[in-house]
Amino acid sequence: MPDIRLPAEAKYKNELDALAAHDDKPRPPGWALSPRAVETYILGSPKPVGGVAITPKYVGDKGLIQVCIATLASDRALMLVGEPGTAKSWLSEHLSAAVSGTSALVVQGTAGTSEDHIKYSWNYALLLAQGPTPEALVPSPILRAMRTGKFARFEEVTRTSPEIQDSLISILSEKQVSVPELGEITSAQRGFNLIATANTRDRGVNEMSAALKRRFNFVTVPVVEDLEQEIQIVTKREAELRTDYQVGVPPPEELSRVLLTLFHELRKGVTKDGKTKVRTPGAVLSTAEAISVLFNSSILAQQFGSGTVTSQELAASLVGAVVKEQEDDVKALREYMETVAKSRTGPWKELYTASKKLLRG
Repeated sequence: MPDIRLPAEAKYKNELDALAAHDDKPRPPGWALSPRAVETYILGSPKPVGGVAITPKYVGDKGLIQVCIATLASDRALMLVGEPGTAKSWLSEHLSAAVSGTSALVVQGTAGTSEDHIKYSWNYALLLAQGPTPEALVPSPILRAMRTGKFARFEEVTRTSPEIQDSLISILSEKQVSVPELGEITSAQRGFNLIATANTRDRGVNEMSAALKRRFNFVTVPVVEDLEQEIQIVTKREAELRTDYQVGVPPPEELSRVLLTLFHELRKGVTKDGKTKVRTPGAVLSTAEAISVLFNSSILAQQFGSGTVTSQELAASLVGAVVKEQEDDVKALREYMETVAKSRTGPWKELYTASKKLLRG
């Protein structure tokens, strides 16, 4: 059976191979591509490279991407911060794939993340049988990255405890991990670096120490403010999901525009014309959430509807995305429908009618 989701280095192998074959710029030690070629891979190219179209993986500020790449070529680690759903992990994966050829060396930060996940642990069967030997050592993704000169990724670093976070300090400052049981010190090979992500809504959960912050260059990945740009991102990613999962039907462009306009207005608390203030829900109305709503609507239409995405499917998916736990979110969406959607025509009016029953209360 095919994988549900291929890693970036596998899905975009043709693009990466073409860029590598035609890359005549200097490459930092251990890098598969030059910084300029990495930029081309992330942002896309208007012209094919070696006959291969290079598609944009990130639609946004070119300067932001250049700062990320320059940081990773230096001795500082990269911290991507931002609201949930702003493509921090997506960007981290593609940067790792382009530079190191692998995005798989990942530590997922949680309340249960331990120092073993960051440094090393042991195969206890071998440990009991042989004692502490290199064969019994189980290296963490970060230690494997250090040994091979690759990038490691640390997702949601502020979800881990301060003590665990601070175990990164010596790794990032000295580029070494000590294994006292073996009397060894592993030094990072050229090409090693770390890309971490942090959610701005988690600030105060486990705030990073000043010492750890100094080891990172912080880059804020912003919420997409331009409506046309966000429509482009959402429709492209939704189409990719339909291809990957082999399910769903293409949503009409006008419904995609309605959804993204609604998200923009609810996020900002005011309609696009600036005339009507609206209540902002507590739910995260991110680009990733919009992709999910549109994809879910396409599946509903194909499997349980007429085969064409309508306001009925969009309303069902939208309510589930916006209204999660807080009663205030129900009120915010209901008020928006009554004060904004109801007064508009076409698909807006249809969305209002379809959502009215779902938001009754």
